[in-house]
Amino acid sequence: MRKRNRITVLAFVLLCIGVIAGCSSTKASDSEKGKAKQETEPIMAVGSSALQPLVEAAAQQYSEKNPGSVINVQGGGSGTGLSKISEGAVDIGNSDIFAEEKEGVDASNLVDHKVAVVGMGPVSHPETGVEDITSEELIGIFTGEIKNWKELGGVDQEIIVINRAKGSGTRATFETFALQGKEPIDAQEQDSSGTVRKIVGETPGAISYLAFSYFDHTTTALKVNGVTPNRTSVESNEWEIWAYQHMYTNGEAKGLAKELIEYMLSEEVQEVLLPEMGYLPVTGMQVERDAEGTVTKK
Repeated sequence: MRKRNRITVLAFVLLCIGVIAGCSSTKASDSEKGKAKQETEPIMAVGSSALQPLVEAAAQQYSEKNPGSVINVQGGGSGTGLSKISEGAVDIGNSDIFAEEKEGVDASNLVDHKVAVVGMGPVSHPETGVEDITSEELIGIFTGEIKNWKELGGVDQEIIVINRAKGSGTRATFETFALQGKEPIDAQEQDSSGTVRKIVGETPGAISYLAFSYFDHTTTALKVNGVTPNRTSVESNEWEIWAYQHMYTNGEAKGLAKELIEYMLSEEVQEVLLPEMGYLPVTGMQVERDAEGTVTKK
């Protein structure tokens, strides 16, 4: 009997040693993992201001889950993002347009990561008296043929056109799919979507265009041909003014840039963060569009 007790005690001691050793091993592993994160090189993502808020929010979430990860996000427009990534000056180039659409950029070395879809649409000052216009009227406004809101059934107010700066992916998308390639008139230009929204909201008669993620009560999001700009109409391509949100890398993504892009495509971001911020998951699209603008059903 005493011999059996000695064996039981010995087994218990060996079990405790094993558990302690296991815990030490886990702690050592966690420590090494934390040390590796602390040693991760900071990365820089630059480009599309339409995509900027989403990347900033996702980067913040990722950094909170992975202490030591330093992800710097800047705007500047899609043209800047594509130029910088093709030069190798940044780790990720954010863009609303395909690299093939940007003059002076060699797209052959760039890898396209489509992380979201963004709808865009015309917005006006909320007191114009107009909420629905046709494609022809929209083109007429931006080409200068229509100069007063009363010509569209609105108030007697001069139309003030505000453009995004040349090189902006939002501008390129709007000109291609809303203006059908027509050249807009020379008008005030702004680099930032946030600034455009502020000016339109504060300037009687103003009109411009924004990504859905910038829509709010300070401006009126205009219907076009009776179609409401929303997720459902974009996913079916009934609303044609939309673009993929690209995160380009120069060659295959690696290191922290790869980890961030994988996180952008995770269910946590695609199904939760994107809808919260007014973006559309790529997986919800019922159509596909290539760099030439050709749309096909999935």
